[in-house]
Amino acid sequence: MANDLRLLGYIYKMNFLSHFYFDRQTSDANIVLGTVLPDLLKNANKSWNPHPQKHSELFENETGLNSLLTGWKRHLEVDLIFHSSAFFNDKMQQLKQLLLPILKESVVRPSFLAHIGVELLLDHLLIEHQKININAFYDRLEEANAKDLNNFLTKAEIDDTEHFFKFFGSFKSSRYLLSYQKIENISYALQRICMRIWEHPFSEKTTTELTSVLEFYKKQLEVDFMVIFEETENRLT
Repeated sequence: MANDLRLLGYIYKMNFLSHFYFDRQTSDANIVLGTVLPDLLKNANKSWNPHPQKHSELFENETGLNSLLTGWKRHLEVDLIFHSSAFFNDKMQQLKQLLLPILKESVVRPSFLAHIGVELLLDHLLIEHQKININAFYDRLEEANAKDLNNFLTKAEIDDTEHFFKFFGSFKSSRYLLSYQKIENISYALQRICMRIWEHPFSEKTTTELTSVLEFYKKQLEVDFMVIFEETENRLT
């Protein structure tokens, strides 16, 4: 498991909507952007690993930068609560058991795939049960202050802000998260994530089987999926 968690630090993290859920009613667009900024940066360049929360004094005197930092800290807090919860780990183990038979011939680690699989299924269920609005999420990102973002990244010692803004523009314009409305697109996203680590993670047959497993497991997860969001929200400071 330790190796799997280290791997998670070097791949695309795509559960943006679960993070948005906790600030879906926030009117400050910079806060909303801050809540997903750690994962956006990792998507843009997997080697970037800033820790602005350790240097709060650099950001707190400017309102826009402080809002981004507030969102950033919220992201870290949500991740800590979310991934340490008994609910998440129980669901991950359940999905892992379903994945074991179809990954016998694959280099992909079942616990690794189960971790990301549960995250993306939770995003999918938030959409399906209309707990969040995807377009509202993108609207908030569009409203965030670009000058504040550039200053924040510079102070966080991101060495190529131009590259990040190019990635961020593509992320917003593609509205890729709309694809999470279909389970087969969750399988595709998982495959793309694994391809960042393993050259040939799945065969075509395994990808098809993965979709079937996710469709089956979604029905189990759907029964009480809001528990983790309610528990996390209650624990947030």
